[in-house]
Amino acid sequence: MRTVSENRCFGGVQGVYTHASEATGTDMTFGLFLPAEAADHPVPLLWYLSGLTCTHENAMTKAGAQRYAAEHGIALVFPDTSPRGEGVADDAAYDLGQGAGFYLNATEAPWAPHFRMWDYVAEELPRILTASFEIDEDRQAITGHSMGGHGALTLALSLPGRFRSVSAFAPIANPVASDWGRKQFAAYLGPDETLWRAHDASILMAERGFDGEVLVDQGASDQFLDLLKPETLAHAMAARRQPGAFRLQQGYDHSYYFVSTFIPDHIAFHAEALYR
Repeated sequence: MRTVSENRCFGGVQGVYTHASEATGTDMTFGLFLPAEAADHPVPLLWYLSGLTCTHENAMTKAGAQRYAAEHGIALVFPDTSPRGEGVADDAAYDLGQGAGFYLNATEAPWAPHFRMWDYVAEELPRILTASFEIDEDRQAITGHSMGGHGALTLALSLPGRFRSVSAFAPIANPVASDWGRKQFAAYLGPDETLWRAHDASILMAERGFDGEVLVDQGASDQFLDLLKPETLAHAMAARRQPGAFRLQQGYDHSYYFVSTFIPDHIAFHAEALYR
């Protein structure tokens, strides 16, 4: 692993690191904020998964999350959204290929050799973090924005016991019924739509629920509401009587102004679960 940068931040350290990934067969870069407490003992970890077109850097520089993570003594990890580099398949559209990994393992050409973001986020990067930094592997939570909200929810719903809490900002909530999902699932997973269901948060919520609390914030003025389909997830949560909250925030759109407004609530929500 190579250190790209380390900067003092709210008493802790905001680092950026690059490593060779077995999961993707490429070099991968991630951001990691460690609070001051990590100098003395392992600390809880909150995953932040970013959305379409993003790298590890977007949330790291725009969400304003480090201040609140430092207050609660929580580490933050910001993975990239896809494999990158020479020889990695891509597409001219912004919502497919590099920057649009959708947090799944692709099975179709030309994506299958490198687009294994599920294995990377669920298996490989957690091992690297706990082996290399003062991270408490038994206290983890997960959040994300847009495509990253989709990833956070599907990972949490599919890996019982892994995360103590899950939250999402404007997640792609019902991708099997949206152009932000059907297009990508057909490309990455092929035409068998039964395989897509394992990556739809609304379906997983209806079938399994989450063994903890859930927090979802959605901007009521989000320009992508028709693609996100938040009502499907809200109905699934209500029908299952899932503990948690789905909040529709009047006047907010899909931007990082929205995320940065409500990130203090989300970090406090996760801190309560991580320290319970």
